[in-house]
Amino acid sequence: MTSAERMTKALWSARWQRRPRAVARATLLWAVSYAGFGLACALSGTSLLYHGGDPVPSGLGWAVVGVGALGTAASGAVVLCGPRPALRVLLWVVCGLAGIAAFSLLMDVITLMFGQAVDSWASAAHKVLAAVGAVLLAATARSGRRRPDGTAKTNGTAGTTGTTGTAVRAPSAAPRAVQLGAWAGTLAFVPYAAMKLVWASGGTFAGITGAEMLAVSERNGASGIFLALESWGLDPTALLAALGVFLLWGLVRPWGQVFPRWTPFLHGRRVPRWLPLAPALLGAATLAPYGVAGVGYAALATAGAVTMRRGDFHSSDDALLVAWIGVVAFAAYGIALTIAALSYWLRTRPAR
Repeated sequence: MTSAERMTKALWSARWQRRPRAVARATLLWAVSYAGFGLACALSGTSLLYHGGDPVPSGLGWAVVGVGALGTAASGAVVLCGPRPALRVLLWVVCGLAGIAAFSLLMDVITLMFGQAVDSWASAAHKVLAAVGAVLLAATARSGRRRPDGTAKTNGTAGTTGTTGTAVRAPSAAPRAVQLGAWAGTLAFVPYAAMKLVWASGGTFAGITGAEMLAVSERNGASGIFLALESWGLDPTALLAALGVFLLWGLVRPWGQVFPRWTPFLHGRRVPRWLPLAPALLGAATLAPYGVAGVGYAALATAGAVTMRRGDFHSSDDALLVAWIGVVAFAAYGIALTIAALSYWLRTRPAR
């Protein structure tokens, strides 16, 4: 990053930090829109929650109205009174609720990437709105904070100071415990990837053949790219798992902070913090709760407390076997990704 770029970033950061009311106004606009969206869905009977492709009758629309109302009250108070400690707490609470509402947004993105239709466009729009709100609420909660010396934080170079006297930390690996977690998240995907590749290569697993799985994908409206990869023996979800593992290791190794030699035109440059953190936080917020909840449901199904739906499989036992492989992979990877993202966040903070 050049001196001019560092100065521009410093000025922008300082301006953003000094204008909490401007950030709060954007959040207020979102909160009013979010509450209005929830009210429209509640009055029209539009479901915002789906389970197994089926709409779940619920009052989620009214819950969205409640979250929007809380966000309106909190951000409106910031506009009028400025960021007070009590208001920051309320903003973080609403931010957490919005983050929960954005759950499974990543699944919808992956579904659309492969040309398949989402369960509901209203549900997908709700998740996007919630994700945007979580970012705005977090920005409002953090706005107005200044360093004790009154200066803004910026990036410089390792071992030196930037335009405002803030040094950038040297690239470093995550602690050993975090790297062990990354190994656990990586190995958890091995059975999942192997299962998918068996089907993609035409083999049989859990009583269902690769040809039958391909027919299921066609019936569900998979895109031509998805079907072409399957016909070549490459399962797209296994490829996504490989990309996820690449992201995980980028968060725990030094090459995730400075582009390594094998990246043409970029090697030696600092990796922008948001580049790995944005997909990591989105993936962690989706896969960790999805996997943990799935493990709980699979455990109940194994104990006979609930019935596992057969779906496209020939028996509930086959479906349960596949479910265990999937949810364990998502849970282990999601938790490892959460820990790795937190470690990366802490290791890449500007040094004071």
